[in-house]
Amino acid sequence: MENKIKEIDLQIEKFKIEDSESLEKFRIQFLGSKNILKDLFAKIKNVAPEKRREIGKSINSLKNKAQIKLETFNEKISEDCRENEKIDLTLPGENFKLGSRHPLSIVNEKIIDIFGKIGFTVSEGPEVEDDWHNFTGLNLPQEHPARDMQDTFYIEKNPDWLLRTHTSSVQMRVMESNELPIRTITPGRVYRNEAISARAHCFFHQVEGLYIDENVSFADLKQTIQYFAQEMFGKHSKIRLRPSYFPFTEPSAEVDVSCSLCKKNGCNVCKYTGWLEIMGCGMIDPNVLSNAGIDPEKYSGFAFGMGVERMAMLKYEVRDLRMWSENDIRFLEQFKSAW
Repeated sequence: MENKIKEIDLQIEKFKIEDSESLEKFRIQFLGSKNILKDLFAKIKNVAPEKRREIGKSINSLKNKAQIKLETFNEKISEDCRENEKIDLTLPGENFKLGSRHPLSIVNEKIIDIFGKIGFTVSEGPEVEDDWHNFTGLNLPQEHPARDMQDTFYIEKNPDWLLRTHTSSVQMRVMESNELPIRTITPGRVYRNEAISARAHCFFHQVEGLYIDENVSFADLKQTIQYFAQEMFGKHSKIRLRPSYFPFTEPSAEVDVSCSLCKKNGCNVCKYTGWLEIMGCGMIDPNVLSNAGIDPEKYSGFAFGMGVERMAMLKYEVRDLRMWSENDIRFLEQFKSAW
């Protein structure tokens, strides 16, 4: 037994460790689960009782010696590896893939910025709305088609509540609770019970504007929209207003902007008309002012509303409304740059 201990001690001393591979071999041979020292521990029972303590101590010394050598060379090899992996600080760094704002957020923030320059504040309200603020207060009678279940998501347990169909409901709340004059825009998500297609979706985003003061005229409305069109589509943009109908405005109009792609010469985007429809607008109906507790004999105002998806489609020449909400990274990566 003593001779075997001396033999293994000599093996530990002479074992050459030059790299991580030889280091692993050393560990397996002397400290692994089936190392040669285990055989010595197992044979202690065959040693004379008076020598067992001395022999056990000698075997433990071998184990400690092997452990110290393993740790020493492990540290040395690790240091050598670090020295061989020096970083060249003159090399260019790695490029990290950065995210970007959603194109609808870009367009929405642009619209808010444009109207913010002429004093419009931003107002927000609930997406789950009551009948008064979404319909009745805005001069929509009970028989109006917009109330039909084909268009509106009603709350089943309480049909007087619904998912708002326009952000005009926020304007109604602003008129009820704010002091005059009022000059605000109301961006937000709205919902319609419609079949999803390239031109329609069950949810989309709107930005609606409201201005109420004494002696507000249709000319003020036209100049405001003209300013917006030139800021949004270019300083040479022109607008035209076509008579229309909205329950909460009278008179009402649809607004077209001159096509910036063909300079009004006609192209497939504007369907060869030279014009693109961008929003609806009109003077606030006196009934709506009265419903909000505002004296229509003293105050007047105008309102307008536009779809953010529509604006983005015109600005970026995207023809399928569904692409804005499909979260296809290949599509969204095209809009990394600012406006």
